[in-house]
Amino acid sequence: MNHEHILSRLPYSQPFLFVDELTEVNPEGATGFYRFPEDAFFYKGHFKENPVTPGVILTECMAQIGVVCLGLHLLTQQTTEEAARFQIALSSTEVDFFLPVYPGEKVKVVSKKEYFRFNKLKCSTEMYNAEGKLVCRGKIAGMVFLKDTEV
Repeated sequence: MNHEHILSRLPYSQPFLFVDELTEVNPEGATGFYRFPEDAFFYKGHFKENPVTPGVILTECMAQIGVVCLGLHLLTQQTTEEAARFQIALSSTEVDFFLPVYPGEKVKVVSKKEYFRFNKLKCSTEMYNAEGKLVCRGKIAGMVFLKDTEV
């Protein structure tokens, strides 16, 4: 599955899509980029006079690039019809934050698969700013299931 096909299958749209580009996706991990728009809705009150990207949004960006994109890639081992029915739901996060991300900044997310078994994908994820400095890192896991089945 090529990178554009993975992006087209993401279950998100604006204003909650936090993936601009995938540069690498393989069975062991994913790498991609996102630029936070200066006029994004979440900057309007976080914080007054000094907007900064909320940690929950940084976590979501890491999950979309590092877990969901990788999960879609791993599902290519399924039949096309079956893979089209899959969904991914966040099941756990543990993220440490080191630097702020301001409006207009571009970040790079790198994930490494820890495991994918029993319908659970867990990844180590890291986010870097344009200077290559570590912004945050953590473990993010999601459950993969068919749309017509229960989790």
